[in-house]
Amino acid sequence: MAVGGPTEDRPTGARVLRGTIRRHRRPIIAASFLGIAHQGCEALVPVVIGLVIDEAVATGSAGSLVRWLLALAALFLVLSTCYRTAARITDGAGEHAAHALRLRLGARVLDPRGGADAGRLPGALTAVATNDATRVGAVAAAVPYAVSALAGLAVSAVLLLRVSVPLGLLVLLGVPPLLWIGRLISGPLEARSEVEQERAAHASGVAADLVAGLRVLKGIGAEDAAVSRYRRTSRDSLAAALRAARSRAWHDGAILALTGIFIAVIGLAGAHLAMRGDITVGELVAAVGLAQYLLGPFQLLTYVNGEFALARASAGRIAEVLASPPAVTSGDTPLPRPLAGHVRLRGLAHGALRGVDLDITAGSVVGVVAKDPATAHDLLLCLGRELDPDEGAVELDGTATTELAAESARRAILVAHHDADLFEASLLDNVRAGTDAGAPGLGPALSAAAADDVARALPQGTATVLSERGRSLSGGQRQRVALARALAADPPVLVVHDPTTAVDTVTESRIASRLRDLRRGRTTILVTTSPALLAATDRVVLLEDGAVAAEGRHGDLVATHAAYRSVVLA
Repeated sequence: MAVGGPTEDRPTGARVLRGTIRRHRRPIIAASFLGIAHQGCEALVPVVIGLVIDEAVATGSAGSLVRWLLALAALFLVLSTCYRTAARITDGAGEHAAHALRLRLGARVLDPRGGADAGRLPGALTAVATNDATRVGAVAAAVPYAVSALAGLAVSAVLLLRVSVPLGLLVLLGVPPLLWIGRLISGPLEARSEVEQERAAHASGVAADLVAGLRVLKGIGAEDAAVSRYRRTSRDSLAAALRAARSRAWHDGAILALTGIFIAVIGLAGAHLAMRGDITVGELVAAVGLAQYLLGPFQLLTYVNGEFALARASAGRIAEVLASPPAVTSGDTPLPRPLAGHVRLRGLAHGALRGVDLDITAGSVVGVVAKDPATAHDLLLCLGRELDPDEGAVELDGTATTELAAESARRAILVAHHDADLFEASLLDNVRAGTDAGAPGLGPALSAAAADDVARALPQGTATVLSERGRSLSGGQRQRVALARALAADPPVLVVHDPTTAVDTVTESRIASRLRDLRRGRTTILVTTSPALLAATDRVVLLEDGAVAAEGRHGDLVATHAAYRSVVLA
């Protein structure tokens, strides 16, 4: 999958559709042949009935009647078998195509270089990976129907030519304009479908965002504002869905009306030819039956046209995610071996950062205090390789992290954000989520983060299954479990952001001393304003106005630096 490459290599809606069909061409081809056989047998049914009338009923021949009835039974056996088998294959192809698209979207969203979530709420990405992928996957199921419908029209035209050249020509010359008109009619449906999916995705994103911050909203009494916001978003989504539904109804109704008129013209032409004696009664029955049969292929084409209109809109949205430019570049320089963990910031500038110069020796515990939360946020993004700095560099053992592969840099420098999420799994599974298969026991990490106390308070200890996002725990308990997970990963460089803001003072002091002991010999950066944690560091760096304003031990800075006191002791 090309991401961030040349423009001609980037996914587009048309390429997504073509790729979906190409990757599943085998079941599509198999289902198409079965569909052609089904439609061919369907078209032969009125012809056989016409022959029964001319060769058996009109002549009174019992033998001919039995032979043609057996032929009719064989036709129904073949067409029924072909239809059931083709339907099974097309349904499977559609599901597999949608699943393959979800895998591609998942791989893009989880790409270490990031960028897929830029400007998109998580719920919006979920909508693209579910609804849009399903609609595009349906194309793999729709193509065999289109092929079989066109084959049915061709077979019926040939059969009508054998009955009457004018009737056959009427079908052959009338079908292409009908298909062209149907393509024009699908334009508004495609446009409104795209708007519908965008509004639905936005509504899903807003809903997920509000649910994630429900406790905060209740805490600040903002429930009414949140409900009002979602109500407006939901109404916009509903209005777009209704417009798309009306457009689909007009589309299907217009196509059905056009095909009905076309079939009526064929029937009237056949009746006129029979009244003139140009065709027999049996041939008239066959012609009328073929005219009625044409309604089936036209309905299939109407269905396929609508599916393609929806799929084109969804394919464009999928292509936008797949073609999202990466948030960071990814180099190919291997990690230094052995990795000491010496971190150096040289003229680092991005967002609120203004040329930060900082040298953190390997194995040290350093505290970073930022007066402006935005400064801390931008620093964490740069350290965690979530973006490339505008200027300067973050170096690891003398190598700029931009020269390393993004996943390698993140394995070496692990950033544990303040708002880390927990999973709907056991407490133990949450803690070992970031560890390697051969990682040592998790007891020291649980103890250092005081998460062993959390386990003892739970009914099944570390085997207790947590609810979604860890909502069955208190804020302080969630922080301790998240910190234990970061410590259990045991990276060469660990960056922790405000890990104890919801923890009581006694527990916080215990965590500070245990954390230092556990991380002995490994580089640790604590981005925090907690006096207890800062007191356990080797030195503290104060960032003010986006640059280093002071350095020293915590106690010395408290005694000598007023700005530091105002931040840490406020």
